[in-house]
Amino acid sequence: MAELADHLRADMARVNALIRQHMQSQAAPRIPEITAHLVEGGGKRIRPLLNLAAARVLGYQGEAHLGLAATVEFIHTATLLHDDVVDESTHRRGRPTANLLWDNKSSVLVGDFLFARSFRMMVEAGSMEALRIMADSATALAEGEILQMGAAQNLATDEATYLRIIRGKTAALFSGATESGAVIAGASAAQRAALRDFGDALGMSFQLVDDYLDYAGADAAMGKQVGDDFAGGKVTLPVIRAYAQADDAERGFWQRTIAKGRQEPGDLAQALAILRRHGALEGTRQAAMEWAGRARDALDVLPANRLRRLLADLTDMMVSRVS
Repeated sequence: MAELADHLRADMARVNALIRQHMQSQAAPRIPEITAHLVEGGGKRIRPLLNLAAARVLGYQGEAHLGLAATVEFIHTATLLHDDVVDESTHRRGRPTANLLWDNKSSVLVGDFLFARSFRMMVEAGSMEALRIMADSATALAEGEILQMGAAQNLATDEATYLRIIRGKTAALFSGATESGAVIAGASAAQRAALRDFGDALGMSFQLVDDYLDYAGADAAMGKQVGDDFAGGKVTLPVIRAYAQADDAERGFWQRTIAKGRQEPGDLAQALAILRRHGALEGTRQAAMEWAGRARDALDVLPANRLRRLLADLTDMMVSRVS
């Protein structure tokens, strides 16, 4: 990740300048205040980096990808603002959330502003196909979040449904970033499909790694508290797999803690013990690694240059957190 960011440092500096320029508002000073709190909050900018890399790996020498990369970050930031309101979150990346520092109404409305700005920037990129891709990604993202709301505390959620959720809420923006970068670069049909599939598989791996780390990680590495998903009653892949193999006592435990939301001291430790007993955490780790492998394989049709190697290294870095 660090090497990829260093390789694209000049492009990313211009993207950051565009982000700061377009988050300004003369009419409502609160907009740049809230946006800056999140944008400058220490995120890795992986999604805009993927957009830049997708264009540059194909030898693109223009500048239209810069606006698209800023667009991707604006869409991501908007969804974080909305997610923190929906989830009633108080911390993100180790810092107080915008809805805690300001209020829910401000967070929602600033998120709306960023969505509106992102679509204006997409139009300025001058590619109707890239605009369509990003619009579809934003639609899939919203659908994934709504599907996740329906699955919250629902222990009947199966693996197929959960994969649809994470493909929408996470992988869609990854694949939108990589595919739109390919389109701007004038990719062939095979190259465009490869970069779309790479982004999709990388996003799936990314989310599965987070699912695993929410139970088996460390607060410092996560940027949030371990056990947040458990506390929020989220039915993620580790829980789905453990519940499918649970005995009556374990099912009663999951019903009380997840479905009914009645959690007591020591429940997280018990949940972790059950997950490990049934191999649910190891299974999630393996699934993340399999998706990372698919992402790496998708790169084979791209030009054999340094950026392709860095993108392959990124898939290895993704799963190194759980290796």
